[in-house]
Amino acid sequence: MTIIQAIILGIVQGLTEYIPVSSSAHLIIVPWLFKWTDPALTSLSFDVALHMGTLVAVLVFFAKDWGRLIRAWFFSIKEHKIAGDPDRRLSWLIVLGCIPGGIAGVLGESKIDELFHQPNTPISTNAILVLAIILALLAVILFIVERTAQHTREMTSLTLKDAAIIGLAQALAIFPGVSRSGSTITAGLALGLKREDAARFSFLLGAPIIAGAGLKSLYDLLKAGQAGAGMASGELILFPIGIVVAAISGFFCIKYLLNYLQKHSTDAFVYYRWALAVLIVVVALLRA
Repeated sequence: MTIIQAIILGIVQGLTEYIPVSSSAHLIIVPWLFKWTDPALTSLSFDVALHMGTLVAVLVFFAKDWGRLIRAWFFSIKEHKIAGDPDRRLSWLIVLGCIPGGIAGVLGESKIDELFHQPNTPISTNAILVLAIILALLAVILFIVERTAQHTREMTSLTLKDAAIIGLAQALAIFPGVSRSGSTITAGLALGLKREDAARFSFLLGAPIIAGAGLKSLYDLLKAGQAGAGMASGELILFPIGIVVAAISGFFCIKYLLNYLQKHSTDAFVYYRWALAVLIVVVALLRA
């Protein structure tokens, strides 16, 4: 049964990481709704492992882009030159945009862990209600941005200031319910980017942050194991299962979303966030 739950959570992660609905919130909400209490499934380590699966998805989907950007970045350092090469420029914009999120992760991860990922302890009603409020508030912001922004700029027009603003928005994603893609896509749209370009930059910007968080989680997990506080060997099988499932579902989600945003607005995700927030509040009150 736990393996089936891990597969379900892997699918949920893959389907929600790249659309602006918050995958971290869903990894909290789904076990809470169905009363899954296995500490392996509700741990921050498993959460990050699933994010590593969707990291694989974005690396594979944008493999040619990553190869080009990484090569351009190294050449920009070697030649001390950025101007005239859009790939070099974009690679440094991604580096700049990752700094706020990296700092937020280092400084705030433990606090978020205490609130949402305490092992063998059910998530509190207050934390769930906070999650619902965050889901609804970001939906309001996205709803407003959709109706006030121009949606005319392409990713190649991004400036250092734009990358910094989007990076600061990404830092807010440390709070479950904000959504990494939701905050960065919203910021990109507010700056006038086309929907597809805002999503594309969001995906590229999120990859280094997810990778850094995953490596730190792996280090913490190995450290806990050495101290005799790690998971049982039977529980460790959940990690590769979740990663593979999240990678496959995440790949197809990216492909679908980029095509979808070429012709549609983000309103469907706004209404979904509001509906989910209402569902959470109703269930929380009924269980109180």
